[in-house]
Amino acid sequence: MAAVQVISLGGSIISPREVDVDFLRMFYGIITEYLREHPAHKLVIVCGGGWPARAYQQAYSRLAVEADHLAMDKIGIAATKLNAELVRSMFGGYCTDDVVDDPTRPGAIGSRLMVASGWKPGFSTDYDAVLLAERFQARTLINLSNIEQIYSDDPKTNKKAVPIKDITWKDFKAIVGDKWIPGKNVPFDPVATAHAENLGMNVIFTAGRDGENLKNILCGKPFKGTLIHP
Repeated sequence: MAAVQVISLGGSIISPREVDVDFLRMFYGIITEYLREHPAHKLVIVCGGGWPARAYQQAYSRLAVEADHLAMDKIGIAATKLNAELVRSMFGGYCTDDVVDDPTRPGAIGSRLMVASGWKPGFSTDYDAVLLAERFQARTLINLSNIEQIYSDDPKTNKKAVPIKDITWKDFKAIVGDKWIPGKNVPFDPVATAHAENLGMNVIFTAGRDGENLKNILCGKPFKGTLIHP
């Protein structure tokens, strides 16, 4: 089996308020360069929902007499599929398969790259990424977001929050809790957290727009970010 690395690509950097074309161009260059330099390797990219998910979920909350979590999740999943189709199409011949919308469906990566979206209600694409990492025996998952490190609390509301370089799953669960709420802004969702902990998986959490740092992570070099581990 070819070596496989899995990237959870946050919707917050694909589409923060609109599609970030400059970021996607940079990301395309890094990924294709990595694939050319490592011909025996393959990549899986799982796309989040970003601004389209938030905007449509907020609209639904305003329109519905009584908004429910199932509908909120379905709206968010639709946004991940839109982003995933854009990313899959961007990579052209590197990704010849359709967007994967069920991480448990058997099958190999047909080309150098697999792109996946959200699956079903009850969790975010973080969990889909963990399932795909498990499926392809990737011991480390790369989580790309719009912030460089995980903090002890929300730095926007707590000035005493400090960045964390290294944290165990046990301590991380104290930050994110154990309940999934659609649209909740957490570094890594509680459902994904529980499964990654059970698997003994490592997750690297870092800023997706730092291209050089992403290169270092892909190549196993020192990096800036937070390592979550058993």
